[in-house]
Amino acid sequence: MSTISSQEVARVAGLARIALTDEEIERFADELGVVAESVALVSQVATPEVPATSHPIPLTNVWREDVVGETLDRDEVMACAPASEDGQFQVPQILEED
Repeated sequence: MSTISSQEVARVAGLARIALTDEEIERFADELGVVAESVALVSQVATPEVPATSHPIPLTNVWREDVVGETLDRDEVMACAPASEDGQFQVPQILEED
């Protein structure tokens, strides 16, 4: 028996404005139920004695030299912009500030 009901899936889909067929609602209810049961199973195993891990294999950062490369010409870029002023992109104002 799924822990996620079809009614819950339909309600969340409605809130998210996602149109689902009855078959999709049933399938997602079953799939989400399996996910919920799996999380519950992992929660039973995860005790304070078990250290938390974010990745099963230790990771090492790989750094590259920060080298300045070729850049775009500002005049060429500004020529492609719909609007520019003083070498900057000009965009519509979205806040009601002066």
